Amino acid sequence: MLFLGIDVGSSSTKLSVLDGKTGKCVGALSYPESELAIESPEVGFAEQDPEVWWDCIQKGAAKLFASGKFDSKQIQAIGISYQMHGLVVVDADQKVLRPSIIWCDSRAVPLGNAALAEMGTDYCFGHLLNSPGNFTAAKLRWVQQNQPEIFSKIHKIMLPGDFIAMKLTGEITTTASGLSEGTLWDFKEQRVATELLSHWGIDAGLIPNLVPSFGEQGTVRADVAAALGLGPNVKVCYRGGDQPNNAFSLNVLEPGEVAATAGTSGVIYGVTDKPAADVESRVNTFLHVTSTAEKNRNGVLVCVNGCGRLYSWLRQTISAAGATPSYPVLNGLAEQVAVGSDGLVFHPFGNGAERIFQNRNLGAQLRNLDFNRHGLGHMVRAAQEGIVFSLNQGFDVLKSLGGSCDVVRAGKGNMFLSDVFTQAFANTTQAAVELYETDGAEGAARAAALGVGFYASQKEAFGGLTRLGVIEPNAGLLAQYQDAYKHWVDLLPAQ
Repeated sequence: MLFLGIDVGSSSTKLSVLDGKTGKCVGALSYPESELAIESPEVGFAEQDPEVWWDCIQKGAAKLFASGKFDSKQIQAIGISYQMHGLVVVDADQKVLRPSIIWCDSRAVPLGNAALAEMGTDYCFGHLLNSPGNFTAAKLRWVQQNQPEIFSKIHKIMLPGDFIAMKLTGEITTTASGLSEGTLWDFKEQRVATELLSHWGIDAGLIPNLVPSFGEQGTVRADVAAALGLGPNVKVCYRGGDQPNNAFSLNVLEPGEVAATAGTSGVIYGVTDKPAADVESRVNTFLHVTSTAEKNRNGVLVCVNGCGRLYSWLRQTISAAGATPSYPVLNGLAEQVAVGSDGLVFHPFGNGAERIFQNRNLGAQLRNLDFNRHGLGHMVRAAQEGIVFSLNQGFDVLKSLGGSCDVVRAGKGNMFLSDVFTQAFANTTQAAVELYETDGAEGAARAAALGVGFYASQKEAFGGLTRLGVIEPNAGLLAQYQDAYKHWVDLLPAQ
């Protein structure tokens, strides 16, 4: 029994095929090899064409299925992971009406802030557990106000994963977990947040029907299955935003467990059974994919937009000068520089409004550059340390909300491939980092196997998950990292 996981990111789409019996990945790839473009027609805007995501899935699947490592006709179910907070709007013929306003777009911040002021903190933090801020609901409000001709044609709104499920099955549905990431879910009443929609004069009928995160969500259309190379009656059996899905991938399911990821954005995600809300909106609480009416599970999310995005920008900028260093080469340069980067400081806030600074757009800054002392290795290390230090600010908020932060689980990929980054993370947060051989696409495939009933329990589903090692805080380096962190904080731009 094989299961396909699809992870739709803003940089690329990853696909993974899991053998249910062994619990191991038998084939995986990312498509395209180069990073997808993010269009920014105005300052603070970030958009992508949803049809590009679908094209990546089709071409990626064709390449993966042609590898000969497995028989794609044996795939029984599909799981979908996706970049969170995006807005996709379609008409009655399921045609996309405009590019998706994606997660790092900051145009809707004033609208979300206005709704918080108008509806009050008691409602927003008592029912939504968040300010409407810069999430999917506020992005829909922006379309309503600024593109009324498009808004009038909307049949349904969707999150990116809902769009992919629609392309596979022909059915438009969503999940409670997905709605919660868009401030479209009322945690107290356990239903769609109709009060927020009503406040903005938006018809709640634009919200798709709900399906569970795990379980049958539709059957892949016969023509789509044939085009992709799948057999008949393949079910879509799981859907989750990339960060809840990353936590699931790492078996982070119970209160007190914490996951981290360091892709385009950097995230720390802690599970709780409490309705935790940060009234300063520095961190956000969403419905975890494993939450049920009988067993409530929420995820408290710390996010820094400029994580791998900073690293890729740095590499692209260097490449423009004629060299094209690989990420391992850059990591090696960072290893040659001491903790603290000889006073060089990188603030990685150049990828839109940052939640840990209450949706302010601070911009990225390189501070204390000395032409006589600093080279490329210093810049690379300062970038990696700056990302970690940014995440640590949110980590402190997570602790203040009662989060347990002794151990953090992460997949050995993206920034966690760098020893410098991983050691900086462990010594700055003072938490042990457990590294696992998994990623979001593999996690989505494992979730599909659980959703279709192949695995009888969550415990059984993770029998094939491999822990690669643990990086403990180093007593000899703690003071150095704490000094470097304080120096970084002291140079933050005025907020």
